[in-house]
Amino acid sequence: MTTHETIERQLRETFAPDVLEVHNESHTHNVPRGSETHFKVVVVSRAFDGLSRVDRHRLVHQALAEVLKGGVHALAITSRTPAEWATAEGAVVAASPPCLGGDKAAKG
Repeated sequence: MTTHETIERQLRETFAPDVLEVHNESHTHNVPRGSETHFKVVVVSRAFDGLSRVDRHRLVHQALAEVLKGGVHALAITSRTPAEWATAEGAVVAASPPCLGGDKAAKG
């Protein structure tokens, strides 16, 4: 099973989400072709009702603890309740920033 599939399976089992998107963004970074190191997830679930964004992200990290130990370098999380997702601004998912190539940006 790929890392992408593992992330998707674990999030489905943990949150029974109304909406789940898992994007492997590794190809936009300075990593070897076929890498699974940079992911973006969108999770819309009733499990987030009443929780702060920090607490929601903690739950996602807990659900993915094992896979995150296995080489995932970055995980961008958008977490919403179904009520939040139903609003115009709630369904907006921020675009990922461009990769700066690790420390290449610091070297100028």
